[in-house]
Amino acid sequence: MSPFEPRVEDLPSEIAIFPLKNALLLPNGKLPLNVFEPRYLNLVQNALSETRIIGMVQLSGADLGEMESAGDDAPIFKIGCAGRVVSFQETDDGRFLITLKGICRYRIKQELALVDGYRRVRSDFSLYTADLYSDQNAVVDRPRLLSALRFYLQYHDINADLDAIDKAPADHLITTLAMACPFATDERQALLESKDGTSRAKLMIGLLENAMAGDAASVRH
Repeated sequence: MSPFEPRVEDLPSEIAIFPLKNALLLPNGKLPLNVFEPRYLNLVQNALSETRIIGMVQLSGADLGEMESAGDDAPIFKIGCAGRVVSFQETDDGRFLITLKGICRYRIKQELALVDGYRRVRSDFSLYTADLYSDQNAVVDRPRLLSALRFYLQYHDINADLDAIDKAPADHLITTLAMACPFATDERQALLESKDGTSRAKLMIGLLENAMAGDAASVRH
């Protein structure tokens, strides 16, 4: 484990959260964020001066429309993923460009009072401490995954280096695809809540094949 990575005992019992629509962070994944709202600028500044840890969580309401972030009472899922700021840049127009590396999933036990305009929760990491270690034993049916992925990428006009994908370690492959593919909110949440890399891989193959079947049916009609 890297000396920069937190240990189980370092995981905070309270965490600042960054609720976003369809922004999935998984353990060991990297998520770039363009931060410009004043409350989230405050959040990043405070995180940089303390643990560098921020809790990502998806907005859960069905009526969110085009909204990416939301107000103080917007509904959120109960399970998110904490990330550590591994790089940041200040821009001349007052934004932060940051990259979060996923550390460990957490369950929200209780929402707390706002701090500098952003939301905080009491967090429980106890069910997910295995996330702190790379899931190198994940089992992936690569031929089936790549077959479904090729159709999915072609249909959605997404360019990807399939040779590089095929050579990637199983844990990195599943994490990257789960975060990058434009799945629906509930599908992203299901991927997040999967028990481990093997379960996540099976679910992803199912999602890709279901999308492939649905797209083929729409073409026939």
